[in-house]
Amino acid sequence: MDTVVTKRIVLSGYYGFDNSGDEAVLQSILLALEEQGRESGIRFVPIVLSASPEKTKATYGVEAAHRMRIGEVIRTIRGADGLISGGGSLLQDATSAKTIPYYLAILKMAQLFGKPTFIYSQGIGPVHRGMFFGWIRSVFNKSKYISVRDKESKELLLKMKVAREIAVVPDPVMGMPLGSYASQGASEADRGGSASDKPVVGVSVRYWNQDRSELKGLAEALRTVLERSEAVIRFLPFHLPSDAAASAEIMGWVGGGFDSRMTVADHITHPQHMLAEVGRCRLLLGMRLHSLIYAASQEVPLLGISYDPKIDQFLNRLQTSAIASTQTVDSAKVAEEMLRLLERRSAWQEEKRELIHRLKDEAQRPAHQIASFFIKGRGSK
Repeated sequence: MDTVVTKRIVLSGYYGFDNSGDEAVLQSILLALEEQGRESGIRFVPIVLSASPEKTKATYGVEAAHRMRIGEVIRTIRGADGLISGGGSLLQDATSAKTIPYYLAILKMAQLFGKPTFIYSQGIGPVHRGMFFGWIRSVFNKSKYISVRDKESKELLLKMKVAREIAVVPDPVMGMPLGSYASQGASEADRGGSASDKPVVGVSVRYWNQDRSELKGLAEALRTVLERSEAVIRFLPFHLPSDAAASAEIMGWVGGGFDSRMTVADHITHPQHMLAEVGRCRLLLGMRLHSLIYAASQEVPLLGISYDPKIDQFLNRLQTSAIASTQTVDSAKVAEEMLRLLERRSAWQEEKRELIHRLKDEAQRPAHQIASFFIKGRGSK
């Protein structure tokens, strides 16, 4: 009888920052490793590099080390059998010039210690600084497996002359199950209704423009939807506390006596709890990428507001496009499409179901490939 092999594997990503989308990525990777490891006779023991190690340990029941304490990071990587970098948009310099050097340094450290490294469903770019091209190429060419979440990321890596095979796979969150939160979501709503039998419109927003013009435009669209339907609005903040504040501002602009038909889910930190919230919506209007991914995974009709190419890239995979961007919000157009989808929920689901199921099936491919790597390595020892 084959014995189960234990492999300690470090996870490097944007974890421990109370960003629901990135926490969902972590949860999804953990669940995929558990499932694929079980099927392969491998017990993966994850150690997460986190900004809040104690919280990460308590939330997911895994080992964790502080991502910015170099001594902890070195000891953690030295004692591991491999390192996963991802998922999410880790290698981009739009938010900071320090982001790419940090994540590449973690990968390089593992490689210097002789540990296999794996790139897990990352979104690459934008990368505006040409000096980073060579750095990324050098580290990626020494990785054992590379997967990205869209063809645009693959094309950018090819432009950087990355020579290794690059797999294009869905965002890992597409494969995340509801788990123990499934009964909670079902008890609160009949997958698109609510406790009061009113259709729930989920709304995920974030701050972007300094003048808040995009949020004011969305507020006008939501006011129209409330005036012309029986829907209730459920704001879903994916990054606390900033998204909750943005939601509160929109509620104030909607005004008009609609306060009783708008609520904010501002105390949700566990990804599967938020997934259950999205699952009970009849429609989702989202700026946050993972709000759209959650909706797709639960077959909830969705409308995306683009502020970053990653939004458009994901919507492309669903063979659709953004209803608006942060540069231009046509409130009347947004409202009309929301009202149309509220009526055409079943037709949308029928149209997208096969595509969504294919993306969900493919979401665990990186975990399968990582398990396969260690199975092959077992025979050489």
